[in-house]
Amino acid sequence: MTVTQLEPQSLWNFFDRLNAIPRPSKKEEKVRSWVIRLGQDWGFKTQVDDVGNVLIQKPATKGMENRTAIVMQSHLDMVCQKNADTNFDFDNDGIRMRVDGDWVRADGTTLGADNGIGVATILAILDSKDIPHPAIDALFTIDEETGMTGALGLQGGFLEGKILLNLDTEDDDEISIGCAGGVDVTSKMHFEGEAPVEGLKTMQLALTGGSGGHSGMDIHKGIANANKLMNRLLLVAYDAVDYRVEKLEGGGLRNAIPRESHCTVIMDASDCAVFTKVCQEEFEKIAAEHKTTDPSLAWSCNSAGDAQNPVLPEEVQESLFLAIQACPVGIHRMSPDIPNLVQTSNNLARVEVKDGNISLQCLCRSSLDSEKDDHARSIAAAFALAGLETDYSGQYPGWTPNPSSAIVAIMKNLYEEKYGEAPRVVACHAGLECGILGTNYPEMDMVSFGPNIRGAHSPDECVQISSVQKFWDFLMDALMRIPEAK
Repeated sequence: MTVTQLEPQSLWNFFDRLNAIPRPSKKEEKVRSWVIRLGQDWGFKTQVDDVGNVLIQKPATKGMENRTAIVMQSHLDMVCQKNADTNFDFDNDGIRMRVDGDWVRADGTTLGADNGIGVATILAILDSKDIPHPAIDALFTIDEETGMTGALGLQGGFLEGKILLNLDTEDDDEISIGCAGGVDVTSKMHFEGEAPVEGLKTMQLALTGGSGGHSGMDIHKGIANANKLMNRLLLVAYDAVDYRVEKLEGGGLRNAIPRESHCTVIMDASDCAVFTKVCQEEFEKIAAEHKTTDPSLAWSCNSAGDAQNPVLPEEVQESLFLAIQACPVGIHRMSPDIPNLVQTSNNLARVEVKDGNISLQCLCRSSLDSEKDDHARSIAAAFALAGLETDYSGQYPGWTPNPSSAIVAIMKNLYEEKYGEAPRVVACHAGLECGILGTNYPEMDMVSFGPNIRGAHSPDECVQISSVQKFWDFLMDALMRIPEAK
């Protein structure tokens, strides 16, 4: 069976067409042009704002003209991650999908169900001739995954809807009413590399097979952070062997828990065996600690010939190891007010040492802006002790839960009627665009929901077919429950 044979067919057909179009964050030109053409072909008012968000406005269907106008919103971009052995170009290739029982998966890459299922859902409703609905502002934002610059750039007055349905939640029994804010923390320094002593040998280390995942939604699972674990190996080995780092690269996008890290070091030939033995012993401890969360974690060390390239000076190397060791990763604090909600966390997403430059990239999240800022300062302080300078960028606010929300009450009651149990009404530790949109539309009533998506931001990403059907059915009934305009 192919994806286009699944039900509801209109949704899956649009998802298939969407996934044929490359759409990395900050490179949404192709997918944006496609969405614009669809809106124009349907004859709906279609606009693009100054930052590249697309708005398609569809009038209410007959009999629904007196209902409150709604905004249906999803983001066009996707996280681009692949397995090391997967040959794939995210700038030019379409996602290769397959049906696996009750799940749709990709072939060695992220699937783009986050937030492609939401985009496809909205397009299917815009294309429909028989789905009753109030007037719709279909808002397709850009660059959600790497800074939320689309939502941040959206101006007041662009939208007419009064109720926001955000389709970017990843559990079908959840109704999201709040989210964390975030800030990108980038620490850098330049160093003058030292020429290697003649006769030294090069060794290449690789730490691979981490489970990865969403650096917000999965941060509580204890998943291995490859950057921290590679540093642990290097630090332990440094106590036994005198070696220098030539190059170190680990992780990728800020919102993905790093799955792999690669390092090139040089040392005396007589030390290679000891270095390998010490690292192997430490890795066995690491593997035992992560056998449940990261069962495929692997380590390798191979000889790579004579040393030729400049390396880190000894003082810089030692300071860097200690700074990364001190950098907080994972949960910093749980919410004291909302059960089981991570309040503040950090992801050391990217470590890069090459060509005389060091760059460390983190994404710090929190439901409280003050705590987020303080945690970011702690990270900067650890790196400052190693001589790195830190910049903060990409800040976005959290979404404060509104316990008296009318749309949340409607959705909660509808769920209980349909499924005979209460949904989980929750705030999440991911960054949703609702909080940002609320800054320019403070009176808008907002809710977020969606189907079951697992492994988002990793090549294990998949979406559950039966859950998409449930989500679609729930949304169809929700559109009928939109209240009359006041």
